[in-house]
Amino acid sequence: MAKLYFRYGAMNSGKSTNLMQVAHNYEERGMKIIIVKPMTDTKGGEKIVSRLGVTRTVDMVLNSKDEVYSNVEKYIEVNGKIDCILADEIQFFKSNQIDELFKVAVIMDIPVICYGLRTDFQMKGFEGSERLLLLAHSIEEMKTICTCGKKALLNGRKVNGEYVFEGEQIAIDNQDHVEYQSLCPKCYFEYKEKFQEKRNL
Repeated sequence: MAKLYFRYGAMNSGKSTNLMQVAHNYEERGMKIIIVKPMTDTKGGEKIVSRLGVTRTVDMVLNSKDEVYSNVEKYIEVNGKIDCILADEIQFFKSNQIDELFKVAVIMDIPVICYGLRTDFQMKGFEGSERLLLLAHSIEEMKTICTCGKKALLNGRKVNGEYVFEGEQIAIDNQDHVEYQSLCPKCYFEYKEKFQEKRNL
């Protein structure tokens, strides 16, 4: 039986780069993969964009109401057998879509490898990630470091160069002067304290 995999990590941990490397490894062996991503991730349009500058066109862009299982079925009918499905920015998928990816792995016997964040900039869980933590056969952390050199676990949001700890959960980086930084818990709380001090002035 194939498995559903969840590879999570803070920003800049190389998730998209790893996804493209896995895709290359499959294709080098003559195997067929498809890459899916949510429409919510507007960065790069219909491409996955790695911070190393590598890009790749995705095969399926799904909105929040799309049925994943039936879309995969239709894709196979038109294009033939699939050996692996790779999903980027999985945190933006809905809970029921994660259930369908689980079903794809179990019923269709196709490995599904998902990449994404576990928590947002306020340390809150994403719907897709929370469901994956419950259902994935395999969960793997992709590690990166904070600017201080310690292991980064959290994601800090910057707007116009300043860390913020309030706002909507979804704001795509490199748009509207929004960017993200991977942070260790200690630095995260230090920046949060400074933010709150400024708010109280």
